[in-house]
Amino acid sequence: MSRIDESRDFVPVRIAVLTVSDTRTPGDDRSGDTLVARLEAAGHVLAARAICRDERGEIAERLWAWCADPEIDVVISTGGTGLTGRDVTVEAHRDVYEKEIDAFGTVFTMVSMAKIGTSAVQSRATGGVAQGTYLFALPGSPGACKDAWDEILALQLDYRHRPCNFVEIFPRLDEHRRRK
Repeated sequence: MSRIDESRDFVPVRIAVLTVSDTRTPGDDRSGDTLVARLEAAGHVLAARAICRDERGEIAERLWAWCADPEIDVVISTGGTGLTGRDVTVEAHRDVYEKEIDAFGTVFTMVSMAKIGTSAVQSRATGGVAQGTYLFALPGSPGACKDAWDEILALQLDYRHRPCNFVEIFPRLDEHRRRK
């Protein structure tokens, strides 16, 4: 079973938060605020924060820019993962991914089922890797952001988490670029 190994030192991760919305502003971005509060409380660093309209190209452009930034290790977006016509965050993420973390969406659905029952089927939360950066797309509700952070990301972004975690494989995410 998973556990925190107290014999290992905590390693802070630099995380960017992207809110995808046509209507949110910095003053009423509750989901972004939820993520920022949780990541900072865990000891991580807020590396960047932005709000982007529900436009696939704009979202992908922001993700690419942040993946190219050596000061950002992880990007978490919130919003645009549903089923409506304007929900294009998942498609934008997949435009950027080099590898998708298929189980992230599955585990998020399992966590959501325990909280909201079969309504969890409406989420398309996803995760992936690009340019040595982890990317996660979460639903736009503060509750979904809380659940994803508390039940999945807080553990996987903690170097002390056993038996394995995302942080310990950072150095290997872009090893294919170093091959001769």
